[in-house]
Amino acid sequence: MRGFVLYAVFLLILAAAVCVTAVIVRKKEEKRLGEFQDDILKKQREEVQNIYQTMRGWRHDYHNHMQTIKAYLSMGQVEETLAYLEHLEEDLDSIDIAIQTGNVALDAILSSKVSIASKRQIQVNYTAKVPDQLHVSDVHLCAIIGNLLDNAVEACESVEEGKRFIRIYIGIFKKQLYISVSNATSATRRRSMAELATTKQGEHGLGLGRVDRIVESYNGYLNRKNEPGVFATEIMLPL
Repeated sequence: MRGFVLYAVFLLILAAAVCVTAVIVRKKEEKRLGEFQDDILKKQREEVQNIYQTMRGWRHDYHNHMQTIKAYLSMGQVEETLAYLEHLEEDLDSIDIAIQTGNVALDAILSSKVSIASKRQIQVNYTAKVPDQLHVSDVHLCAIIGNLLDNAVEACESVEEGKRFIRIYIGIFKKQLYISVSNATSATRRRSMAELATTKQGEHGLGLGRVDRIVESYNGYLNRKNEPGVFATEIMLPL
């Protein structure tokens, strides 16, 4: 009888230890994921703030720019004036946030990521238009787009200049929010999703997992296509 009691106590202690270990592991994973999400949001906030700070600086210098142009024209220096205007146009193009999707948060994150991609010699083509009201929250929408484009930019950086591209489409399809992001990759063969997951460890691996969990939480649809030279993600979320 005593042996049975000791055995039962042992099993209870073992079960308790397993439960405690599981809780500790889960807490650590939640903390790790939380820290990752905080880092992503901080990074995105800094990117957007950088764009607006640059715009404010450009606006602040507007008077000086006009004075310089007037000075060139008063001296009849037309070529210098045109060169100066061309320089200003290039500078303004680099901070363009004219993307208007119908959602302010989406405008900001798309403008930020497109600006970063352009600076890295990546050709970006985008079409994005969404309703004023969406079922998916702005935070989740920005997390999806931000993670997809971060991965797309990273993949393009391994491709030679001139062949780098990202294509973005966000709109309504079959009464659902449809998101498609495709990009160039240096992969020369098709890889399985399991194989791909093993190469996406660390920050970007967490990013893909974050996207998966968000889509699942909305009972949405997600499909990844991995072909030689091209990687694409399709997502459908209920309106």
